Amino acid sequence: MSNLLLGAQEPTVQLTSQTRIIAAVLAVVFMLMILELIRQDRLQERYSIVWFVAGLSMLVGAAFPGLLSVIADALGVRDTNVALFSMVLLFLLALALNFSVIMSRQAAQITRLAQERAIEAARKQAAQESNGKRGSSTVAGDTAQRDES
Repeated sequence: MSNLLLGAQEPTVQLTSQTRIIAAVLAVVFMLMILELIRQDRLQERYSIVWFVAGLSMLVGAAFPGLLSVIADALGVRDTNVALFSMVLLFLLALALNFSVIMSRQAAQITRLAQERAIEAARKQAAQESNGKRGSSTVAGDTAQRDES
């Protein structure tokens, strides 16, 4: 009977102070890595916002572990681990969708730029050919004039 009562208790998030400190340090190191990637120009600022939000979420989770229980209750989930994994899964899905939209936009821009470049090259080639024909007719005319003299 006591097992049934234990199973019916609300799950609580219990992190030791050492675990909370390690989680906070990892979150700060993660955010410093993001700053370093921006400084090295390997990550654009507009994409870094998502990663800073993730780092801040880790920091908030380390500082307030009871918040996960509140989120689990809001999601209607009994286990806080399920709530955590659900939030991470939703974050990753949103991230994948965001990058798919960015890739689609960039693919369209690349296609447009390639088409514009091809049009410029065709115009340049046509201009060179028309200049070449005028130049060859002038050279032929000069040769004909010399032959007549």
